[in-house]
Amino acid sequence: MIRLGMLDFDTSHVVAFAERLLHKNVPMDQWVDGAQIVVGCAGDSKISPERIPGYVEAIKKLGIPLVDKPEEMIGKVDGMLIESQEGGAHLERAKPFLEKGIPCYIDKPFTCSTADAKKIFELAQANKTTVFSSSSLRYTPELVKFAADESKGKIHGVVAYGPCPLFDANPKLNSGLFHYGIHAVEILYTLMGPGCQRVTNTHEKGVDVVTGNWADGRVATVRGIRAGKSDYGALVFTDKGVVPLSLSTKYIYTELLKKIVTMFKDKKAPVDNAVTLEIVAFIEAANKSGNNHGSVEMLQV
Repeated sequence: MIRLGMLDFDTSHVVAFAERLLHKNVPMDQWVDGAQIVVGCAGDSKISPERIPGYVEAIKKLGIPLVDKPEEMIGKVDGMLIESQEGGAHLERAKPFLEKGIPCYIDKPFTCSTADAKKIFELAQANKTTVFSSSSLRYTPELVKFAADESKGKIHGVVAYGPCPLFDANPKLNSGLFHYGIHAVEILYTLMGPGCQRVTNTHEKGVDVVTGNWADGRVATVRGIRAGKSDYGALVFTDKGVVPLSLSTKYIYTELLKKIVTMFKDKKAPVDNAVTLEIVAFIEAANKSGNNHGSVEMLQV
């Protein structure tokens, strides 16, 4: 059984992951085998510090022991779940574990800059360990099934959409696109694959509309929604037709956890590091464009 530690309790993922791995408070079809969370550290948060006490109590009820400092988990775990909602904090939080050769799953957003993303990958490589980050929406059963279906032919473009709220507490650390907006970005990349060269972003109070141009001439769009009802999904333009995809969130944590456990077991990230880095660069360029009246911005990978 793989022993996991969990750090930073400012997200619902903390409880959702723990329940599925421990087979508690969720139906059997949501159970995930192969790993256990054996220790946790509540940490701190600049985004949602008010959430931490409630999640601490929930984790205690699940019987998971807690330590006061992250480094106290070293020696007790085979892998780490870095759960902070602050992408800007992830390099600092993951560094002590990566330096000890401990593989890490780093929750969304992976980082809020390509510079931090590169440093994390370099740390992992230097210490011969593995890093994995992904939105849970990448593994929605409907999306996985559609992406694998060869009968659709080539995908020529996508309009992916999802919620994209702004967080006034730390807009520099987590813009809307880096926060919940990353789910729509990962839906886009799951369908389009890597290769985006430049983006433009129309940023308004109620929306971010980011258009990316791929090296092979394809064009795709992310609509990050802040006004009106939001949901997750995509409109996909293929050889065989225009396909609307509505995505359910029922099994997203379960399916993501299966990939996480496999990563710790096989020591191989399910998403290539180069793709994860490009996703960060995509959002970074989109933010720059949105802050500059929709200027064309090249991805700096």
